[in-house]
Amino acid sequence: MNRVCSIFSQLLKLFPRSEFEGFVKAHKAERHARGFTCWGQFVAMLFCQLARAHSLREICQGLAACEGKLKHLGLLDSPKRTTLAYANGHRPWEVYRDQFYALLHRCEQEVRPGHKFRFRNKLVSLDSTTIGLCISMFDWAHFQRVKGAVKVHLMLDHDGYLPKFAVITTGKKHDITVARSLQFEPGTIVVMDKGYADYAWWQQLTTQGVYFVTRLREDAKYRVETQRAIPALHQQRILVDQEITLLGYGQLGEQGLRLRRIEVGDEERQEKFVFVTNHLRLAASTIERIYRERWQIETFFKSLKQLLKIKTFVGTSEKAVRTQIWTALIAMLLLRWLKLKARYGWSLSNLLALLRQQLFVYRDLYQWLDDPFIGPPVVIEMEAQLALEFA
Repeated sequence: MNRVCSIFSQLLKLFPRSEFEGFVKAHKAERHARGFTCWGQFVAMLFCQLARAHSLREICQGLAACEGKLKHLGLLDSPKRTTLAYANGHRPWEVYRDQFYALLHRCEQEVRPGHKFRFRNKLVSLDSTTIGLCISMFDWAHFQRVKGAVKVHLMLDHDGYLPKFAVITTGKKHDITVARSLQFEPGTIVVMDKGYADYAWWQQLTTQGVYFVTRLREDAKYRVETQRAIPALHQQRILVDQEITLLGYGQLGEQGLRLRRIEVGDEERQEKFVFVTNHLRLAASTIERIYRERWQIETFFKSLKQLLKIKTFVGTSEKAVRTQIWTALIAMLLLRWLKLKARYGWSLSNLLALLRQQLFVYRDLYQWLDDPFIGPPVVIEMEAQLALEFA
């Protein structure tokens, strides 16, 4: 006898109801609710992401088509389209932000695979992605004169490539403004692009014992202090390895900031890249590999936009947009965690494509993750069982 509930129901068990209800009470999300709960809203929006529903009608009708299987999800019936739209537009999105961080905390406790480098420092990447919006429909998200946008600022932990921190702002919010509000543990290595060029912030990170690797702007002024030897094995690629004093009298004062400048040549693209870091002990080739590892956060944004519903929205209010983005981040974190737990070599796109087909199938989630193409256990017919008993 099959004693498991649907795969979607097993996924929802990763979100304890008592914990979720605590977030609801903390933000008074159901203060004026008339039957439709925040849990029902969460199930509907998570179904939107995993099943790739393109509209409120597809969400509601998709759940209505599975009417006999909704009790396992904690729902009595499927929501109405207007009810779900009203809930997205009026209920606080902070509930889903808190649920994201609660799930992240459990994932970090259970899955800690480590990054690919030999050093033991924590490695994180900082970046943001912009989602364009129509200014006439999303009039709260001003970006340019005729264009609206929201930004997702993200910090990616390279231990498992899990999103460690996220902030959703309008498109006008600069990356460095969000970065200044972050706190890092001493010894952390932060990888970022040129958008985070703030000399005063770099000096603050150095004072706190936090390392960074980024690219140096072409107009940066500096003074060369020493030339470092380059191993013969890397001389074709590593062109220059210098210790410099970065000059920024308005931000750094007269003493400047002691950094390391590394030039790397790319023969295929016929380009030269200039990296700068405050870590003086790692090899120049390792610094280059660390910056190349920043591509993982670009891959994360690409997967987020291509696999989940984040470029188009089922509501136009600020709360509806933020709710949909936070549920998309929860879904992506869930997919990353399932991929790390599985023994089968999943890609994110393949995992989501097959999971979408299996959402309401009754089989064990973790057995399916480890071996997705094996058939369900053979069910012995009742007559055969009785024959065996009385034989």
